[in-house]
Amino acid sequence: MTSAASRRVLMKGAGALGLASLAGESFAAASQPNILFILADDLGYADLGCYGQQAIKTPVLDRLARDGVLLTQAYANSAVCSATRTALLTGRYQQRLPIGLYEPAGNSNLFVPPDHPTIATLLRARGYKSSLVGKWHLGAYPAHNPQSNGYDYCFGFVGGASDYFRHSGPDKRPDSGLWENDRKVDVPGYLTDILANKAIERIAAHKQAGAPFFMSLHLNAPHWPWEGPNDAAVAATITNNRDPDRGNLAKYGEMVEAMDSAIGRVLAALRQQGLERDTIVIFSSDNGGERFSDVWPLTGAKGELLEGGIRVPAILRWPARVKRGQVNQQVAISMDWLPTLLAAAGGAPDPAYPSDGMNILPILLGQAPIAKRKLFWRYKAQDQAAVRDGDVKYLLIGGREYLFNVVEDAHERANLKNRDKETFERLKADFAAWNAQMLPYPPNMPSDNPKQAGTFADRY
Repeated sequence: MTSAASRRVLMKGAGALGLASLAGESFAAASQPNILFILADDLGYADLGCYGQQAIKTPVLDRLARDGVLLTQAYANSAVCSATRTALLTGRYQQRLPIGLYEPAGNSNLFVPPDHPTIATLLRARGYKSSLVGKWHLGAYPAHNPQSNGYDYCFGFVGGASDYFRHSGPDKRPDSGLWENDRKVDVPGYLTDILANKAIERIAAHKQAGAPFFMSLHLNAPHWPWEGPNDAAVAATITNNRDPDRGNLAKYGEMVEAMDSAIGRVLAALRQQGLERDTIVIFSSDNGGERFSDVWPLTGAKGELLEGGIRVPAILRWPARVKRGQVNQQVAISMDWLPTLLAAAGGAPDPAYPSDGMNILPILLGQAPIAKRKLFWRYKAQDQAAVRDGDVKYLLIGGREYLFNVVEDAHERANLKNRDKETFERLKADFAAWNAQMLPYPPNMPSDNPKQAGTFADRY
């Protein structure tokens, strides 16, 4: 869907293409499907053709959406990456763990406790073998690598970002570079392609092992530094890959298109191994887009609790069970994937660590109607708060408070705070009650994304 008309269809007419058409249909289900979870980094809501993008070509992900379900109201748990990854791994609000409170880059004392159930450990109990390929950012290597949280195998990098050719992070941390399990490795090439190649290797290895597999493919793309697949010579001359004056729209497009192509090779490997039908493939992003991303018709960016900072693309394909060609308006969030995927595997969250997410599998299968949700966000760096309840959203940002109907006003411009004082006060009180159950922030916590501070208040 690349036309303006298609964009309007996605945002206003998705209900007509909802899951009700699945009623009465049956599919031959695999007893335990394989799972491939692909996570992009800093991808904007409208950076894919299936979400309305026209300048960047993403035929692979557009086809994935046509072959499965495209969610138009999916959210990240946070406006920054490690916090969302904590929620994705644990299926719980990230504010329940110290590592989920803010970006832990360079802090070796922050990690997900090894005894905390994760999606990897819970699937392992169901007989799954697992691999994480790509970005971790949830603990220092080698002591707190993905294997400490249940993955059988890991390959990738540790911190918040990596140069695409030199494979080094901007913070010169001692565990920078590429790692395979507990040892450093040197693999030449463009990082997006390296990660795709490793994922293809792991798919073959899992097929040979004969057990159902769970693979997390966590790409660096299209996170800065702004380096396309043909930029090796230029990248070698750059001393500061976090330089805010680098990059442009064309380069960003190259990175997204390279990501799309790499994912295409991974999906082709599933098909070649005869695994496509009984593999759940999910594609999403860890937070909203950054400076070169497209988030239309939303506003805001990474580091903000506006819709553009937390609403993300989300696509699911499961040929054996889920009818193709659906566009669905179910409100979903990163922490939903743990209970949803466990349900698909015949399991459930650990009752001692109940998930804050919701199993949306019955909705995706057409066995239940779209459910109303109440979700919470908190981002200390700029003293931000948000609550979405049904169609309305309470927002605190830039020292000001707002109430928006984000279905009728996705651009978040018509402040209903004074027109619907009862709802405004109710959601504000709901946030205070939820916030009291979460861990407090440490005092004097630095901003994770200072360049974003105040931007919304200034431009509103």
